[in-house]
Amino acid sequence: MMAHVVVLGAGLGGTIQAYELRDSLEEGDKITLISDKPYFQFTPSNPWAGVGWRKKGDVTIELAPVMKDRGIEFICDAAVKLEPAENRIKLKSGAEVTYDYLVIATGPELAFDEIDGFGPEANTSSVCQIEHAELSGRKWEAFCADPGPIVVGAVQGASCFGPAYEYAMTMDTDLRRRKIRHKVPMIFVTPEPYIGHLGLGGVGDTKGMLESIMRDRDIRWVTNAKVEMFEADKLHFVEVNEDGSEKKKHEEPFKYAMFLPAFRGIPALQGIEGLVNPRGFVLTDEFQRNPKYPNIFGIGVCIAIAPPVATPVPTGVPKTGFMIESMVTATAHNIPRLIAGKEPDSRPTWNAFCLADFGDRGAAFLAMPQNPPRNLNWASEGRWVHWAKLAFEWYFMRKVRKGVSEPFYEKFVMRMMKINKIQDGKTGS
Repeated sequence: MMAHVVVLGAGLGGTIQAYELRDSLEEGDKITLISDKPYFQFTPSNPWAGVGWRKKGDVTIELAPVMKDRGIEFICDAAVKLEPAENRIKLKSGAEVTYDYLVIATGPELAFDEIDGFGPEANTSSVCQIEHAELSGRKWEAFCADPGPIVVGAVQGASCFGPAYEYAMTMDTDLRRRKIRHKVPMIFVTPEPYIGHLGLGGVGDTKGMLESIMRDRDIRWVTNAKVEMFEADKLHFVEVNEDGSEKKKHEEPFKYAMFLPAFRGIPALQGIEGLVNPRGFVLTDEFQRNPKYPNIFGIGVCIAIAPPVATPVPTGVPKTGFMIESMVTATAHNIPRLIAGKEPDSRPTWNAFCLADFGDRGAAFLAMPQNPPRNLNWASEGRWVHWAKLAFEWYFMRKVRKGVSEPFYEKFVMRMMKINKIQDGKTGS
């Protein structure tokens, strides 16, 4: 009997999920990909767009033609309400889509509204979406014509810290190339308990490595910071002690500000008991399956992961690219088993391999698994990371254009490095 599998969301996880399902499901099974945008965007390039080094067309791919080539139905429409008991998604256009199995890969809603004056429509820039990053790039040109202080970082509850570090260093690199760095005091403000915590408790010596890099680039920092408000030209935040008590109030003037927000689940998922937590993140088990609705899977930034250790100022857990791909592969293995009347058996490894580019050099880390305790911790920095990030951008965009989830050379490299996507020694799809 033919099964209909719907993937909701077409970002780094959802797009590749559709491809892997096409490879793992039977030819007669139907796959539908739903996205509120007509294009895939390569989010890791957004910090470059934030200083004008990339344009939207450089990092986006129209989805309709590539999905048609793979025999995947593509619907460009926004989900307004999921009704899991009826296996139905209501869309903004008024249409409804039913499914046998659903993979939620929506990514997050950006919670700018939780802090006064926050966000690209208020007093700060953003690199969370390519539209935001392009706007930031235009603001950046105006800033460079009349430079002043920069504040950059993340607010309480943020879970994705890498882009803040990347953007801070990329701005520094661009300012040096323009020979105006001496006119721009820069401070990095973060809820992390220390620089390089990254929501992960650090990886290898990310603390020492990133502190050294920031000292070399004359970037001051404040950790354990809770942002209160952004005025048009001033940041208000509180620095707290280890027990969470107030240590010092800060006011930092700025001419340019970029902070990463906290995330929450999209409105279509909010308040569905048993599917999501109070923040709207999808609850999943070790197989990426929702415990209450066993025909629903969750992958990527939209899923709930509890922080391994509480921090004085709340921080979330990042969902990094390779970690998301391990969720994708496990899900692509498990759904066909359910269709065949079997139980799921593939568990993602949640291994993390990250490349953070700083415009001229960069930092890389490998955590196996992502959350401690780990079998492997490794971090490194150097010019090679910059070139590796450029190569990864080209490679991943090509992968999406070609409709290939995992080319043979990716499998070869993963086997060579002994990095698995799913547990029990299985790799790839």
